[in-house]
Amino acid sequence: MPEKYDASNIKVLEGLEGVRKRPAMYIGSTGKEGLHHLVYEIVDNSVDEALAGVCTKIIVTINADGSVSVEDDGRGFPVDIHPIYKVPAVQVALTKLHAGGKFDKKSYVISGGLHGVGASVVNALSKKFIVEVKRDGKIYKQEYSRGDVKTKLEVIGKSEGTGTTVTFWPDEEIFSTLDFDYKVLETRFREITFLNPGLKITLTDEKKNKKEEFFSAGGLIEFVKWMNESKEVLHKPIYFKKDFDHSVVEVAIQYNSGYQENIFGFVNTINTVEGGTHVFGFKTALTRVINDYAKKKALLKDESLSGDDVREGLTAIISIKIPDPQFEGQTKTKLGNSEVKGWVDSVVTTFLSEFFEENPIIAKKVVSKGVDAAKARLAAKKAKELVRRKNAFSFGGLPGKLADCSTKKMEDTELYLVEGESAGGSAKMARNKEIQAILPMRGKILNVEKANPIKALSSEEIANLITAIGTGVGEQFNLEKIRYRKIIIMSDADVDGEHIKTLFLTFFFRFMRPLIENGNIYVALPPLYRIRKKKDHYVYSDEELKRAVDKLGASANVTRFKGLGEMSAVQLWDTTMNPKTRKIKKIFIEDAVEADRVFSMLMGDDVAPRRQFISENAKEAQLDI
Repeated sequence: MPEKYDASNIKVLEGLEGVRKRPAMYIGSTGKEGLHHLVYEIVDNSVDEALAGVCTKIIVTINADGSVSVEDDGRGFPVDIHPIYKVPAVQVALTKLHAGGKFDKKSYVISGGLHGVGASVVNALSKKFIVEVKRDGKIYKQEYSRGDVKTKLEVIGKSEGTGTTVTFWPDEEIFSTLDFDYKVLETRFREITFLNPGLKITLTDEKKNKKEEFFSAGGLIEFVKWMNESKEVLHKPIYFKKDFDHSVVEVAIQYNSGYQENIFGFVNTINTVEGGTHVFGFKTALTRVINDYAKKKALLKDESLSGDDVREGLTAIISIKIPDPQFEGQTKTKLGNSEVKGWVDSVVTTFLSEFFEENPIIAKKVVSKGVDAAKARLAAKKAKELVRRKNAFSFGGLPGKLADCSTKKMEDTELYLVEGESAGGSAKMARNKEIQAILPMRGKILNVEKANPIKALSSEEIANLITAIGTGVGEQFNLEKIRYRKIIIMSDADVDGEHIKTLFLTFFFRFMRPLIENGNIYVALPPLYRIRKKKDHYVYSDEELKRAVDKLGASANVTRFKGLGEMSAVQLWDTTMNPKTRKIKKIFIEDAVEADRVFSMLMGDDVAPRRQFISENAKEAQLDI
């Protein structure tokens, strides 16, 4: 149990200035991502109480009035008078930047909200913010607006338990959207409960009348099983945990028969999407242990397996809890602590070596998987060299069918990936040749979720795509070599077109994920209908058509576009390619864990979960990943 937690524990580093002026510095963006980050900041404070062993449940509610409430049964914010600032400690924590109980090393030994800016930043970016504290048998309440105190802390009732409830209304002056996405929050809360066995999180959306409880007794073992539920697994999960010096290293590993590598790192329950020293330590140890075991048991000759080889088909979760994590940036996407690499390397080396000795059947399966991957890697290398030699005969080493743009300024350029020769021909005539390049694709590209890397990289269409983009793939990927600022998938506005988009997105997610993360991948939105009334009007959905027809009264003059090839070059330019008038959608990965599951489900071999997913989500279907 931690030491006493009262006003003397609240330390202040500096004031709250600048948050409203530069909110993206603190929450990443003022769009959808930043909006949801507000919820994470408040929930992370409650999770820190759980990490301290004083909180068992968190209740999150998306209220009908657009606000969000987060309630926990932790100790409750301290409400006594702060010794320096002479106001209640809760007010100090909510109005001063870098104020909180995380800095004195006593109240929270391990915590995710290390910067101490979470609650105060949410307060600063909310038009209304109410905190209620249950403590000392009383219920306290205080209201704020845009970081300013609106009411004094007052007692409003009696309480039997302890805890904190925060309700906030995001400020429309700051955020471009105020709509909270149930699915985004659901994904994050499921992760938190996997990482904190025994903690219950309840999520309710009053607008959609949805409610779900998240709870895990099995922790990381359940997490890795859930990740692999639509895949054919090779063995039971391998799990180990080591506690030392107020720190915990916890790892779950399970291989499947597929070809994708999925390693997810968490630090104090924060998803470090860019990895860091904990993930690096894990990878180093995994490669060494598998090679050492394989050579010791004569399963390998002189050659060694590469990191890529031993990670093919791997799903792994590394969760560490440490007192003083050094994150890069407030949004905490990468761990920088140098000592952690050695800790994780040591733990994985010790436990995995012992596990392989005690479980030779599983060890042999893992080594065989790596050996097969190495063979595939060598074959893929030969295939790439063949493709490279073939492409050397086309102009500038680029695919012969690529109609390139003329400008050398990469930041202005766009590459359109167009399905079909007919649509490709129209696009070549329609484009702005200075900034827009066209790569026509023959038929549907390979479903890389089902194909092994040799087959995928040997495909002429995929090889052309990789060559045109310029970055390479896998460990050779180099974002600095990208040839176009925007890569735009352009397909027909029908079911076939949606399938083609999904095939492209699966390829980018599996082979060139940094392009999505860097905001380079887009989807073109061609119109579904043309309405002719004095001049042409283009509409992009059935609902929009109904509104337009009611307004224009032109239902004898509606044309349904069956495909891009039907449009003239002028129409294609006006509707889909002109940067001033077109509609395009940027593709995001809101959560790599969830995205991996969805791609595996939609593009893999297991039919039952795909059918269920489609039936549950058909009404809300959008390509916004």
